[in-house]
Amino acid sequence: MERRRVKILICGCGNMGGAMLTGWLAGGIDPNSFTVVDPLLAATPDGVQLLREVPDEQFDFVLLGVKPQSLADVAPGLSRAVQGAVLLSILAGAELATLEIRFPTAAALVRVMPNLAAAIGKSPLGLVGHGLDEDGRKKVEALLAPLGAAEWLDNEAELDAVTALAGSGPAFVYRFISALASGGEALGLDPAQADRLARAMVEGAAMLAAASPESPAELARRVTSPGGTTAAGLAVMDAGDEFTRIVGEVLRAARDRGVELAAAARA
Repeated sequence: MERRRVKILICGCGNMGGAMLTGWLAGGIDPNSFTVVDPLLAATPDGVQLLREVPDEQFDFVLLGVKPQSLADVAPGLSRAVQGAVLLSILAGAELATLEIRFPTAAALVRVMPNLAAAIGKSPLGLVGHGLDEDGRKKVEALLAPLGAAEWLDNEAELDAVTALAGSGPAFVYRFISALASGGEALGLDPAQADRLARAMVEGAAMLAAASPESPAELARRVTSPGGTTAAGLAVMDAGDEFTRIVGEVLRAARDRGVELAAAARA
C-alpha cells in the first residue's frame, strides 16, 4: 500500500518560514506536501501550493510563522487546520499556555526556535513541547531533521535564552563579520577583498570549531603564539573583559525582549 503523503501547512512564510521551507525542500520532502498561506507572498517554489486564506481542511503539521502580535487575529481561522495536528510555533514569546488557549483542538504543541541557517540544514533547533509521547517526539525530530540539529529543552523558560543565543545569534555574528571587514578596509585592504576574507575566515573557523572535540578557548590558544600577532589582538579584545561583558549584555537584551513578548502575548 502506498504511504500517505504528510500534509504540512505553513501559516506565514516570511524570512524564517521561507528558510525552513527551503531547507525542507532541499532535504527531499515532496513539494506537494506543503500548503503556504500568506497574504503578501508573491510566489512559492514549484509544487508548493500558495493560498491567501486558510483552507477548510486538516493537516498533519501546522507551522505558525506569523508576527507574534497577530496571533489573536490569526488563531480563529486556523481552528479546522490544527484539529488533530501537531502545531509548530516559531513565534517568539508565545508560550505553550497561550498556544493551548488559542489552539485547543491541536493534538500537540511544539515551540521551535530555529535560525536562517535552516535553509542549508545547519540551524540549531531549540524545542519544547506539550502533548507529545516518545513516538510523537521522534516524528517531530524526523520532520525537522533536514533543517539542523534538534535540542529538546528541560523547561520552557530556557527557550528565551535559546532564542537570544541561537535564534538572534546569527545577526550578531553577521555584525562581527561586517566589523572584521571594516577593520581590514581600515588597514588598507580593498573593501570587497576584506569582505571576502572576513567571510571565508569565519566560515573556516566555524567549521573547525564544529568538527573539533576541543573547546573554542583551546582552539584560540592553539592559534596564539606568545608575543605574536594574534596575542596582540587578543590583548585588546580581552582588556577588562569588555568583549565578554558586551556579548553578555547583547544576549541579555535579546532574552529580556523575549520575556516582554511573552507577557504581551498573554495579555
